[in-house]
Amino acid sequence: MATYTIGQMAKKLGVSTSTLRYYDSEGLLPFVGRTSGGARVFRDEDMPMINIIGCLKAGGMSIKDIKRYVDLCGEGDATIERRLDMIRGQREAVMDKMRELQDNLDALDYKLWYYQTADRLGSCEQVDALPDDELSPKMRAVRHRLSH
Repeated sequence: MATYTIGQMAKKLGVSTSTLRYYDSEGLLPFVGRTSGGARVFRDEDMPMINIIGCLKAGGMSIKDIKRYVDLCGEGDATIERRLDMIRGQREAVMDKMRELQDNLDALDYKLWYYQTADRLGSCEQVDALPDDELSPKMRAVRHRLSH
């Protein structure tokens, strides 16, 4: 069984050592061993859980809820349904965030189109005067969303 120092594991995962220390200090890594001198000892088997912790955190889940998830995982199969509920809820939260980000991207795409068109036509007033039927359906929808 291969073991890794915190630096080696951080490199394998593409995270900083301070991230792993933080996760450990918050109780998210109860499965990580220690040497007699107190240094953390990571194993290949730890990688999937550390990766999902990073995924949950990046998706906006609170540390408290991530800890609850990790604790439930440690309790075994009796908690599968509760873990499933948590993952479903987190997935929905991420989907909501993705929709919000897509709306923001659409608005930025609209403004890019708007200023490129204004540059080509010579003024913003000329773009504002364009009838809706001269805009693509996407640009028309964003124009209306931004103007209301």
